[in-house]
Amino acid sequence: MLDAPDANRAPIVAALRAELRARQLDAFVLPRYDAHQAEYVAPYDERLAYVTGFTGSAGLAIVTMNTVAMFVDGRYVVQAANQCPKPLFSHHHLFNDPPEHWLAGVTQPGWQVGFDPMHVPPAQFDRFAKAIQQGTLVAVEDNPVDRIWVNQPQPTVAKIEPFPLQISGQSTSDKIEELVSRMRANSADLLVETQPDNIAWLLNVRGADVAFNPIPQSFVLVNAKGKVFWFVAAQKLNSDVTEFLPNTVQICGPEEFLPAVKKHVEPGQSVLVDPAFSPVAVRTTIEQAGGIAQPHSSFLTARKAIKNPVELQGMRSCHIEDGIAWVEFCAWLAAEVPRRSDGGQPVTEREAEDAILRFRRLQSGFLEQSFNSISASSGNAAMCHYSTHEANQVAIGSGDTYLLDSGGQYETGTTDATRSFAFGPVRPQGYDRAYTAVFKAFHAIATLRFPQGTQGHHIDAICRRPLWDLGLDYDHGTGHGVGHRLCVHEHPQRIGKPYNPVDLVPGMILSLEPGYYEQDRFGIRIENLFEIVEADDGFLTFSNLTWCPIQTDMLQTEMLSEAECEWLNSYHQNVLDRLGSSLSSDALAWAESACARV
Repeated sequence: MLDAPDANRAPIVAALRAELRARQLDAFVLPRYDAHQAEYVAPYDERLAYVTGFTGSAGLAIVTMNTVAMFVDGRYVVQAANQCPKPLFSHHHLFNDPPEHWLAGVTQPGWQVGFDPMHVPPAQFDRFAKAIQQGTLVAVEDNPVDRIWVNQPQPTVAKIEPFPLQISGQSTSDKIEELVSRMRANSADLLVETQPDNIAWLLNVRGADVAFNPIPQSFVLVNAKGKVFWFVAAQKLNSDVTEFLPNTVQICGPEEFLPAVKKHVEPGQSVLVDPAFSPVAVRTTIEQAGGIAQPHSSFLTARKAIKNPVELQGMRSCHIEDGIAWVEFCAWLAAEVPRRSDGGQPVTEREAEDAILRFRRLQSGFLEQSFNSISASSGNAAMCHYSTHEANQVAIGSGDTYLLDSGGQYETGTTDATRSFAFGPVRPQGYDRAYTAVFKAFHAIATLRFPQGTQGHHIDAICRRPLWDLGLDYDHGTGHGVGHRLCVHEHPQRIGKPYNPVDLVPGMILSLEPGYYEQDRFGIRIENLFEIVEADDGFLTFSNLTWCPIQTDMLQTEMLSEAECEWLNSYHQNVLDRLGSSLSSDALAWAESACARV
């Protein structure tokens, strides 16, 4: 089970409604986004969690005087139901029942619908504006949640550090020059960038404003002459950063951001703005200054996704360290679960989560987790983004199944992997069949060859086919991009059912992670990271980065083809060859057994 619903949500919702009435607002749109439209936000920006209790990384609430409508995707349906109980909340699917359509259906003539223009991107605003015919969208200058939030945390001002050339592989000056060239090719006079990971990549800096993401929160304005205005809190900067930056970068305070956009935009000038990942306040400011807000997916998003040779080598290197930590953890888990279970003091989910972190900390290049580990026993694993809690010590018994999704930030890169485990010969009915199908799905995508110009939605069904053959499926993407010591979820590349017009190209890093979930019974996922490489004939393939045995006890080998068996045997031999000399004697003995041929 997830955390018990917070009994204090009703008073908080009542306080927010009173604040809305005082402002003559009938409803308020409350996304999880901060001013950077980020997946992970700082404690100061956890407004959705404060009002609703929902702690997932994606969601939106619409607060009216009658209900709080919660919108989440398939990953968070169970979590939202637990954390946001009826009747205070109603529940809706983010894509099947879009929030703008729901709001249009309840809006009455004359309604004033408030929103924070720094927390809603233009694309989302336009959908709401098109859908709502009877009411009016009202931009609020100060967020009403901030007015009612008792003891709201202060904005973070973590120190920023340079990201040296020997790890980044490209100088800041060269990156700026490349960006300006793209701007000129698109006849753009200015470019606004509000995504912190893009800015961190461009300026070759790293920070710690948001948990798990080594990036500083900031904004950037670039002109066609190559001048970069970086809007960042001065408290985050030391002389080693200011001296590291080229003289084309001018540092300004974050409070100067929108005024500076208005100041630098001249009538008729074209300004590039990402319509999905920037505040609608930026577009409004450009238009008020007489400029033309040109919607364009960020050049930095696309460029950052294609790793250079130094970045790729860094990713390969950190995955060796991460693989050692994973194997040491697996050996510990395999020994401790049955021993502790037999002794009446079973290993808990939180204890296992702490253990993988402990083994990572033994690696010289490890810095922090890349996300909050998903450590889930039995039915809890059916919640794709489950999280443990100190007050709810769920056991992992010798007859249970278990899933761990975990990753790390290292000096040279970012990792993310998932393994599913079983500890005894008796497993839930249907588990082995589903586990085998998930492995077959993983093999199908991991060994795929595909032509240039292929996009993620083109190949998603190839992965799902072994599950579909059995009438099974999963309600999440097959793969997401991963940053180079940046965000573990990186745009624009992904593999999934939804249309995503982004070519998969060499140098991109992707997770491949099929799964299967049965509510209250079990969850299964196998995930490795891969880089896309070009074969001699010009076709593209996935080259594995993650090294950790895939448990074979649950495989129904009669369902496997000879090619699938040989791939698994080869992968396991690679695990031993790459990691064996660095493992403890206990971990090596476990790995040799786990990697036995099937």
